[in-house]
Amino acid sequence: MAAPSFHADEIAAQALGDGVIGDTPAIRSFMPEQHRDFFAGLPYLFAGLVDAAGAPIATILTGRPGFVAAEDPVTLRVSALPAGDDPAAAVLRPAAEIGLLGLDLSTRRRNRANGRVAAIDPAGFTVSVEQSFGNCPRYIQRRAVEPAPRVAGPTETLTRLDEAARALIAGADTFFVASRARSGVGPAAGADISHRGGRPGFVRVAGDVLTIPDFAGNRYFNTLGNLLGEKRASLLFLDFDSGDVLTLQGEVAIDWDGSEADGFEGARRSWRFRALHGWRRPGAVPLRWLLLDASPFLARTGAWAAPD
Repeated sequence: MAAPSFHADEIAAQALGDGVIGDTPAIRSFMPEQHRDFFAGLPYLFAGLVDAAGAPIATILTGRPGFVAAEDPVTLRVSALPAGDDPAAAVLRPAAEIGLLGLDLSTRRRNRANGRVAAIDPAGFTVSVEQSFGNCPRYIQRRAVEPAPRVAGPTETLTRLDEAARALIAGADTFFVASRARSGVGPAAGADISHRGGRPGFVRVAGDVLTIPDFAGNRYFNTLGNLLGEKRASLLFLDFDSGDVLTLQGEVAIDWDGSEADGFEGARRSWRFRALHGWRRPGAVPLRWLLLDASPFLARTGAWAAPD
């Protein structure tokens, strides 16, 4: 019997959000050949891990194309490790839950591969894939990438969002959210990481609280399903011009009736993220991206109303 596509909280979120309820052949327990070939061409990979306290943490890994390779339909080899100054470095361990997002910004193509860390060695790690599926290209801004020297500054630990962090978030058109399922919700549970995109300013910042509109997507509700049962999450903001990375951990509350996002065109609901702590890593990524064009789907979205 095939493994179920969704765990209990994802199904509950689908019911709340008018999503797809029931199994779908688009979510597989193995990577099809086109997904395996896709991962092999990437120079960067996003990952969602889980720290010792059970909270998700997001990171980005980089390497020459080929550093991610499928050894077989259920095994993915990543020939890179989180840098020593990456807060995710300490939580990568055998048997750990992991969510992987392969994203080619130049083509707006993305595929997910979730499972567990099978082994770690000095050059990288392997993942036993339990779920593999693609996502639609909506809300992805098209960018070209090129390598750049890594001139990293010291990692800064944040206990609250400072002016620089708020400025990066307020100007962002893209971020990544790592989540995980609570225990006991079924065999489709685990860690996950997903892309979110919108017009610059689509993430509203008020103090240490971010409010994010939820636009129509594939209707799987993987992220919101995880957050329904486990409110902790991690957000990763990437400065595409400098290679700076801002990683946040915090807690989420979902506004299912859409009252907070009322008037934000295209938003069906929204969610609030309260940042509890974070890390800023200047020059962490040895890549730079050039914006080519914004997603055509952004024309269907609006902006936050000015505060009274």
